[in-house]
Amino acid sequence: QVQLVESGGGLVQPGDSLRLSCAASGVTFTRYSMAWFRQAPGKEREFVAAISQRTGSTPIADSVKGRFTISKDNAKNTVILQMNKLKPEDTAVYYCAASATVIMSQLRAQSGYRHWGQGTQVIVSS
Repeated sequence: QVQLVESGGGLVQPGDSLRLSCAASGVTFTRYSMAWFRQAPGKEREFVAAISQRTGSTPIADSVKGRFTISKDNAKNTVILQMNKLKPEDTAVYYCAASATVIMSQLRAQSGYRHWGQGTQVIVSS
C-alpha cells in the first residue's frame, strides 16, 4: 500500500524559507516520479514542481521559478520542496503526489498521478 506523508508546513513571514518533505512508503521509490501541487483557499489545485524518475528533469511552475526547488533522496524515500523568498500568494495546502507511470508530457497534470498525500498547510503572512 502506497503511503505519502508530507511535513514541514507552517506559518512564516514574507521572505522566509520553508522546506517541505514527503516521505513515501510501500513503493520502490526509484521507479516513481514525484510532484508537488498546492491548493489555495477558494482556488483549484495547481501544479508546483515535479521530478521525473526517468530523466531527472524538474519542471517548475512559472509562479515559483527561481524561488522553489524540488529534489529527491532515493536513499530516504523522500522528496523535498525547498521554498525560498515566500510570498503571501504562496499560502496554500501543499500536496505530494507519486506515479510510476506518468509520462513526461503529463508531469504537470494532476491526472498523471495515482497516489496523493494528505497535504501540509503553508501560511505566509506578516
